[in-house]
Amino acid sequence: MTGTVKLQIPFECLIEAITSLNLEEKRHLQEVLEQQIFEQEEAIYEDDLDTITEIQAVRDEYARGEYQTFDEFLAHRSKSKS
Repeated sequence: MTGTVKLQIPFECLIEAITSLNLEEKRHLQEVLEQQIFEQEEAIYEDDLDTITEIQAVRDEYARGEYQTFDEFLAHRSKSKS
């Protein structure tokens, strides 16, 4: 059985604890933090009305054929430089 323990640690103490970690432990902590940040930001974006509106606008443009493939973009860019 897995449980959760929540601790209230002063931020300064947390910084001191992190400072005492070796490089491998700090990298592992960084990976954990980055994953949690990504998940939380993703959840925010999924619920953000502006983001939902922008995504729908792009989907509508795509459905109308108003898009350019990456190869077309590169070909157009190459012609512009010539």
